[in-house]
Amino acid sequence: MLAKVCSAAVNGIEAYPVEVEVNAGFGDTKIIIVGLPDAAVRESQDRVTTALSNSAFKFPLGRTTINLAPADVKKEGPSFDLPIAIGMLAASEQIETDQLDNFLIVGELALTGAVRPVKGILPIALRARAEKKAGILVAPENAAEAAVASGLRVIPVQNLREAAAFLEGAAKIAPVKLDLDALFNEPPEDDIDFAEVKGQESVKRALEIAAAGGHNILLIGPPGTGKSMLAKRLATILPPLTLEEALETTKIHSIVGLLGPGQALVTRRPFRSPHHTASDAGLLGGSMNPTPGEISLAHHGVLFLDELPEFKRSVLETMRQPLEEGKVTISRAAGTMTFPSEFMLVAAMNPTPDGKMPHESRSSPREIQKYLGRISGPLLDRIDMHIEVPLVKFRELSAGRPGESSAAIRARVMAARQIQHARFADRPKVACNARMASRDLKQHCAIDDATNELLKFAMTDQNLSARAYDRILKVARTIADLAAAPHLTQDHVAEAIQFRSLDRQLWT
Repeated sequence: MLAKVCSAAVNGIEAYPVEVEVNAGFGDTKIIIVGLPDAAVRESQDRVTTALSNSAFKFPLGRTTINLAPADVKKEGPSFDLPIAIGMLAASEQIETDQLDNFLIVGELALTGAVRPVKGILPIALRARAEKKAGILVAPENAAEAAVASGLRVIPVQNLREAAAFLEGAAKIAPVKLDLDALFNEPPEDDIDFAEVKGQESVKRALEIAAAGGHNILLIGPPGTGKSMLAKRLATILPPLTLEEALETTKIHSIVGLLGPGQALVTRRPFRSPHHTASDAGLLGGSMNPTPGEISLAHHGVLFLDELPEFKRSVLETMRQPLEEGKVTISRAAGTMTFPSEFMLVAAMNPTPDGKMPHESRSSPREIQKYLGRISGPLLDRIDMHIEVPLVKFRELSAGRPGESSAAIRARVMAARQIQHARFADRPKVACNARMASRDLKQHCAIDDATNELLKFAMTDQNLSARAYDRILKVARTIADLAAAPHLTQDHVAEAIQFRSLDRQLWT
């Protein structure tokens, strides 16, 4: 007898339907799995047959052929255990059900028959909804995540017998439901706040501008000035994730397996801080089967690179395309994958190898230039703002008065973002000023003759590139938005220009 079970697999960050066909025939007792299975899928026959026996089902005699369609796409992972087992039970007539077409089934099986959670449930659940399935059968640990796909019946099954009983109609299992509003209203897990940062008002202002416009920023200063402390608090002033952004971010974290037990959705903007020994595969993604790297895990959040010159130059150079396009394409023998990577880059570095400012450093000019030369000009051009982080004065450290809170700064940032959302209402792919294209600059960043002369002088005096010109205008537009100003003025552009001067002082 032939049985068909609906399942799905993940390719990139999207899922595609997989039809598990099981045919129970005559001949020697043997199980054959076809359809480009990897080692984990081929091993499923041992897990499934043992789980069937330990669940008090009969081992199917004769030749059992299992086909995973489409047959020209490689199938990976243990998520096909449960659908294969259900297919074998239906093909050997141990269960009778007409629900196999209505439900999508995924899950790994333990030898006892228990259903274990798998990665990538959210994109699979969204695919089930797109395929107009009535519901999905998953492990209890995956149920909350799958329930994010509203309108889909999410059935948590503890073990193989429970799944079979539900499909036969012998057991009633209440579907899992989720309150998305309650998830977004949960208080943050951390308690860090900008109020804890003493002094550094100019740097806080720069970070506020960066957060308001989604701009990349480079913090340059000697050790102990609070660069890392400031960077870690940037996420506390960013606007909350929208539902669409949360779904995209959760998909990426789901397929990598970073969601906690029972976690349904990533509702806070991610903050990723890879070590400077990270490889290009670790940062961009890759391995033999392309998977997301740190820049994709930071999608809609912050990627913090501390000690920027300590990263391998080849690794840093691979970031140029993601910074420009908001996505990364990885080509391997197994195929080509494109992952989203719209993140805010926050980098920190010392001005010299020994950490002191150039006029105080004991390093030779050649050593300093070699150190700074690890960061290429094209990469610097893609960082909108370059900020000096000076040493904090004693009177600021000893002052008992706390600084401005993250909540107060975030309110201004959100007001500026609301202006940008209204501005780009007809451009859904432009979420903030940093993502403006050239045609947007002409429309939204027009300047008068006097301001144009100021910008011309700065470009000539500092030998800035055309890309730097665009980024100055984008930052100026954000400064104007924070002031709720409809047009750019000379003051807005002048403040934006100073955020491009430090790198020229150091690198030349």
